[in-house]
Amino acid sequence: KLAGCTLFITGASRGIGKAIALKAAKDGANIVIAAKTAEPHPTLPGTIYTAAAEIEAAGGKALPCVVNVREEQQIINAVEKAVKTFGGIDILVNNASAISLTGTLETETKKVNLMMDVNVRGTYLTSKTCLPHLRKSRNPHILNLSPPMNLNPMWFKNHCAYTISKYGMSMCVLGMAEEFRGEVAVNALWPKTAIHTAAMDMLGGSGIEKQCRKTDILADAAYCILTKPKSFTGNFIIDEVLLREEGIKDFDVYAIAPGHPLMPDFFLD
Repeated sequence: KLAGCTLFITGASRGIGKAIALKAAKDGANIVIAAKTAEPHPTLPGTIYTAAAEIEAAGGKALPCVVNVREEQQIINAVEKAVKTFGGIDILVNNASAISLTGTLETETKKVNLMMDVNVRGTYLTSKTCLPHLRKSRNPHILNLSPPMNLNPMWFKNHCAYTISKYGMSMCVLGMAEEFRGEVAVNALWPKTAIHTAAMDMLGGSGIEKQCRKTDILADAAYCILTKPKSFTGNFIIDEVLLREEGIKDFDVYAIAPGHPLMPDFFLD
């Protein structure tokens, strides 16, 4: 279904971004890995080059590009390189994200800047840069890894800056879905439960993985969305809800520890 399609995925060197890339690669898609890690990181797994090797092994074509989404010129350069290499862009996945689950007085200004720059501004600028190319595609999609907007104060009080930044990504979905209705599908995807990534290990500490699902659940849900027609737009999708609608019944396959209680994700009451 995605054979020959070109996906531009931010933060695709590891975690959820890489899982989405590998799922599309199995169809024979072209993947632009737009991520920061070119040299091995001291604590985090993978680089854009190791991800590229995995994507090629899975049956896709890979274009690793060093992109810090805080740097507009790096985004522009990667988009130009993608169009030159693959002839266009069909899908943008805004997955790159920064997180600090800290209260207002505990959040350093540089952390506030990082979250606003990566999550809101990075998503906005990457979308803006890709949109002229997406509009030329037969079935273009933008997918943001961001939550449904829930104005329950509970989701603001403990990590106000982080919540604002993630809802900024969701507001991009609201605005752009309407602005480009009929031309480009724009949707958001969010997990029902905690997902096991390097970030989760860092936030949750040892033993947290038992309460998590694998990144595969988000890859499968993203694939469902990205293979729908462009008329499917403006939706805030929860992975499990969508997959149940698609007929999936066995969710144990996604669990790190089948049968173990799962931790619900943020922003879902």
